[in-house]
Amino acid sequence: MEEFSAASGISRPTVSKYFNDPGSVRKSTREKIERAVAEFDYRPNRFAMNLNRRTPKNIGIIVPYLVDPFFAEVVRQIELRCTQAGYWAVVLSSHGQSSLEANALDTLRSLKIAGAILAPLGEASDAHRIEQLSGEVPVVFLDSRTSDRIPFAGTDNAQSVSLMVDYLCRSGEPPCFLEMPRVNQNAAERKDAYLATMKRLGFEPAILTVGAGAGWNFEEMGYDAATRILGGTGFPTRTVLCANDRIAIGALAAACARGVRVGIGPGCDLRVAGHDDHPLSRFTCPSLTTVAQDYQGLAARSLEMLLQLIDATQDSSAAPEHSLLEARLMMRASA
Repeated sequence: MEEFSAASGISRPTVSKYFNDPGSVRKSTREKIERAVAEFDYRPNRFAMNLNRRTPKNIGIIVPYLVDPFFAEVVRQIELRCTQAGYWAVVLSSHGQSSLEANALDTLRSLKIAGAILAPLGEASDAHRIEQLSGEVPVVFLDSRTSDRIPFAGTDNAQSVSLMVDYLCRSGEPPCFLEMPRVNQNAAERKDAYLATMKRLGFEPAILTVGAGAGWNFEEMGYDAATRILGGTGFPTRTVLCANDRIAIGALAAACARGVRVGIGPGCDLRVAGHDDHPLSRFTCPSLTTVAQDYQGLAARSLEMLLQLIDATQDSSAAPEHSLLEARLMMRASA
């Protein structure tokens, strides 16, 4: 910027003022700067400028698995909203590994950020590192949480799973439940919601596991589990509720490979349902019945909560807000 100031003949403070807020300088000065910007093809180093700000405009975002369509879409929505609010999103993925999540948390602490939105791995997360970051800048949990002391925006799993179980029981055989690994609290909440709803409706629950170990390769887990079950005694009922859509997609592929017809039409052997409304769930064969999480609502609410904390418009002595959004039933051909 000093070089640009010297080349354009405009003082450094005026140039800096312009790039922080173009409307804050006189029209004639603004036009002179804009001509110089075009002549020298100058672009300020926004990252360096942020380091000098008293109030930084960077917001850190950490998700467990960026190629997961759920997180990819939520991050996209948050990025768009950050831009509209005048912030720059720094997006990091932990790739399902606790060591990489720890590195991502350390990276955010090394940058000058205004706050952070974290979708933690869950049980594999380093709670101490998360507490360190939240002690330095405002933090909001998204989708999953490791502590109740930090604000949280997520889906109401009790509502969403209950909605699906009730529909499946009304429309056919009560479902068994193909659970997800305990990667975070969503796994336990969805399992508990299934058990509670089956009990309320007077049906016997049946829990099936995807196998030992944990990770984020849910399609493979669903495929292997369904292949194993279909190759043995079969599912305990002709309706399978999967803990998430990615597991359900794997189960659909396994059923197809073994010649098991999934759907609600004549001659169908099995019904399969999921949870999340994965962006590709409409295009599986058959299309997947699921419950849709509110992607836009989760993005908007998590960023809104964070900006309130950054602007100190929320009472710091108040209990952390936990915002639970409801899901919608998406009835399609698989169940």
